[in-house]
This record gives sequence, C-alpha cells and structure tokens, in this order.
Amino acid sequence: MSEDRRVVFVGGHGKIALLAAPKLAERGFAVDSVIRNPEHSGEISGIGATPVVLDIESADVDQLAEAFRGAHAIVFSAGAGGGNPQRTRAVDFEAAVRSMKAAERAGVSRYVMVSYSRALVDVENLNPENSFYTYAKAKHDADAVLRGTGLDYTILGPGALTLEPASKKILIADGAGNIDGKSPSPETGKVSRENVAEVIAHVVDAGAAVRATVNFYDGQTPIAEAIR
Repeated sequence: MSEDRRVVFVGGHGKIALLAAPKLAERGFAVDSVIRNPEHSGEISGIGATPVVLDIESADVDQLAEAFRGAHAIVFSAGAGGGNPQRTRAVDFEAAVRSMKAAERAGVSRYVMVSYSRALVDVENLNPENSFYTYAKAKHDADAVLRGTGLDYTILGPGALTLEPASKKILIADGAGNIDGKSPSPETGKVSRENVAEVIAHVVDAGAAVRATVNFYDGQTPIAEAIR
C-alpha cells in the first residue's frame, strides 16, 4: 500500500473511528489509528487498521508530525467524553490544535475534523455555567483555528449520535445546524454514528467539501449526492 493512500485517525478507538476505519480500508486506504491505551491494539488490528500508541494529551507537535508524515489525510475524531472540563479543553481544543500544526509540519494538507452541528453558535447561547459549555467552547475554538490554517480541511458537524445502522442518506443543515432556518426537533436532529463514518469515508475518498463545514442529520439524500 503506497503512503499516499494512508489515513491517520486521531482518536482511533472512538466509536466513529472504529466504524470508519474498515470503510476506508474497503476503499483501498491503509489506516493508522492513534490510540492511548496499548490494550486496545488487538481491537484496532481486528478491524483492519494499524494501532499507533501515542497519548495525544501529552504528545507534542513533533511526535504527532512523525505519526502523520507521508499520510494522505488526517481525521481528528478524538474527544475527552465530557465530565472533566480541564481534560475536555486539553483534548478537544489543545490536542486538536497541535494535530493541525503537526499536519502542516508533516506536509499533510488534507484534514477532516469531526465536530458537531451547533459548534458554531452554541457558545453564543449557552450559559458558561452549563455543563456542556466547556465542550461547546473547545469544539468552537478548534474549528475556528482550523478555518484559519492553510489546510485542505473539512469540518463535519453531525447531529445527536445514535447507534442505528447506516442509511447512507443524510440531510444537510445550515451553518447553525438549522433546517429551513429552524432548529431540528430531537427526532430529526439525529444521525447514526455509522452514517458519520460513511461521510468520513466519502469526503476522504472523493476529496469532497474541501475548506467547508458540513452540518448534517439522517435524511433522504445519498451521501455522495449531498456532499460534493
């Protein structure tokens, strides 16, 4: 497998990455999955990816760049999982920014960020005392930094995540995560994790939505038609 067909997942043991890695492998990519816990290596190998043990909370730009060098694309799908504000900021913002700098240093221009559908606007509406605010702020700020880089980025903003199987069909939302100017209902604002994985595989393989933000939910439009 040539180096230019290699994708590096940051947050390789996350639910979305575990679903997306095999889909990229099916499309002819080699996948490196960056994980913190070496005990997860067997699971990563079992889905056809190569485990790369590296703690992104402590890894510096040079260490990340070494892991990225020669890749076709970086996919950042790591997350602290909420609960600890300091760790949320450390992973979802600080580590994300280091990964962007590392991609630039390694000469990897294609970068896909998994964000969420209201990342652009939630910081304006949430009370800073709200338990979700730290996460919203970290994602908002990381996305803003990414837009200011020279990377060929795609920011993906899925809605509320479910465990449903992929329909491979989505509904595109606007920059605020709205549909026809309105917030989606709890039911219509959902998207399956496997659909998110399908979207990742599509934008990486097709080179779609470069320097664009794509907010989306489960819908009726085939992914390849919805995202070009």
